[in-house]
Amino acid sequence: MHNQLVASPFEDDIERPPSVTWTVQCHKPVRYDVVVMPNLLDPANPALAEAGTGAGTDKSAAPRRFVVVDANVDSIYGDKLRAYFTQRGVVHHVCVLRACESTKNLDSVRRIFGELDAFGIDRRREPIIAVGGGVLLDMVGLASSLYRRKTPYVRVPTTLIGLVDAGIGAKTGVNFGEHKNRVGTYEPPVAALLDRSFIVTQSSRELSNGLAEILKIGLVKDSGLFDLLETYGTRLLDERLQGLTPAGESAAREVLRRAVQGMLEELQPNLWEQELERLVDYGHSFSPSLEMAALPGLLHGEAVTVDMALTTLISFKRGLVTAAERDRVLAVMRELRLPIWHPACRPDLLGRALAETTRHRDGLQRLPLPSGIGSAKFVNDLGLDEVTDAANALAGYAERVGAR
Repeated sequence: MHNQLVASPFEDDIERPPSVTWTVQCHKPVRYDVVVMPNLLDPANPALAEAGTGAGTDKSAAPRRFVVVDANVDSIYGDKLRAYFTQRGVVHHVCVLRACESTKNLDSVRRIFGELDAFGIDRRREPIIAVGGGVLLDMVGLASSLYRRKTPYVRVPTTLIGLVDAGIGAKTGVNFGEHKNRVGTYEPPVAALLDRSFIVTQSSRELSNGLAEILKIGLVKDSGLFDLLETYGTRLLDERLQGLTPAGESAAREVLRRAVQGMLEELQPNLWEQELERLVDYGHSFSPSLEMAALPGLLHGEAVTVDMALTTLISFKRGLVTAAERDRVLAVMRELRLPIWHPACRPDLLGRALAETTRHRDGLQRLPLPSGIGSAKFVNDLGLDEVTDAANALAGYAERVGAR
């Protein structure tokens, strides 16, 4: 439907005040590129300097960029990042933020505002560049959506979870009170540039954390992706997804391609989440409450894995997955060096989490459960007794296999 302005018929009744209503309807197209781009910090590669500038950008003026970098990333890549912009003749300011769940708040967003104001940018042709993991990208995305009502920004994820999840969607947000991502917007970047060489410096635990979000896509959408993780999961971790062997390189490329493709297929038709039954919510029904309760004990992907393990047990009890499928799922989680249980999974927390999820999804649970491997069904009838029984069964399983 085209943009239009519609006025209701004018009612001029002498007995009452005139009545007229204008209905404003418009549609805003959204387009952004997700680009696999190796060697982003090579000065010979113009991709980072030119991302998001558009064809009409004045090439005669000296380019300027405001760059926000995670403090850990800056300690590793900061010199190389600054040298990149200097050698390409880009005037730049680097804002270094400590990005973790405890600093993912409005104070950090205000810090970005302050440095943005001091540097000064042309918000129509000088996109902000965010370089870091999912927490940093979320904070910069929120700041960009608010600063002067919208300032374009470019995402450069430096973590595996950022490459396949936080770096490629539209959500932004920060934590508020005890609630994860309670304050946020939908503001996609103008571009997301994916360079997997960044993740070589991540810890093994962080790589497992990212593989959790890839496993999510495999479990509810892409059984072929699950098979790849089942076959090559250990190799991917040992080679840090850098393709140190031909088989490892082939697996890394295909796993990342399928993970990004699967995520974007789910996000693209529902970018503003008007449809509340979302496959990508799998693993995110109990995990937000669990993650916040367990801070700093669980990383995001670890909490998601515990959620997926729990719901796999629920699906087994309902006959949606077989015992063999259940065991394969839990075995792959352990192969990827992810936790399948946490002692915070008590009935009180699980009950609060289920209630919070129901409120968040407009009064219905809309809870995805795996149906076999590679598909899912949504349910609205999950009770706390059923969740508690599954949690007890999972705790017993974890104890038997030494995964507690």
